[in-house]
Amino acid sequence: MQAVEIETGPRPAATVIWLHGLGADGHDFEPIVPELSLPNPVRFVFPHAPIRPVTINQGMRMRAWYDIFQFGGGPEDDAGIRASQKLLEDMIQAEKGRKIVLAGFSQGGAIVLQTALRYAERLAGVMALSTYLPLSASVERERNALNQAVPIFMAHGQFDDIIPIDRARKSRDFLTGLGYKVEWHEYPMPHSVCPEEIEDISTFLARIL
Repeated sequence: MQAVEIETGPRPAATVIWLHGLGADGHDFEPIVPELSLPNPVRFVFPHAPIRPVTINQGMRMRAWYDIFQFGGGPEDDAGIRASQKLLEDMIQAEKGRKIVLAGFSQGGAIVLQTALRYAERLAGVMALSTYLPLSASVERERNALNQAVPIFMAHGQFDDIIPIDRARKSRDFLTGLGYKVEWHEYPMPHSVCPEEIEDISTFLARIL
């Protein structure tokens, strides 16, 4: 799996694997690293999603973690989501021996939630940014008790016109209903990231790592 890799210091004891959104690539969140105030060295891995045709973009080929058939919900690309879950599980395995945080924006955040809840080894934390919970109907059946207590940071823009905030709130409520600890943040922004959010991410990472 091709990825951008950054280490903020020697011998990092933790890795953050951070997945980009639809049509972007691993360089998308690279500029955020210097803006994070982290007490200890951390390794960041920003993988590039595979290139595939995306239905909502007239079948154009682009970097995508799974296909999207229609805007605002509807049928989901079960096979594509699970294939990317497998890719992410392989990346976690490659970082064995370090504390692992999974982070993702939009489509990348959906894959992070899909993977973290089902993963068979304890993770240090999850950051799901401007995203939603995919394949929710199978979570209860497939979730792994080892990550029942994983700290989940969810953040969303109040003016998000790509993934409406109501969809994200429903995902949050679904997760808290299953007993997950979700730290929820919303910001006056569109489908993007803002300085306050970066500050809150720093605080979250410093706490869990």
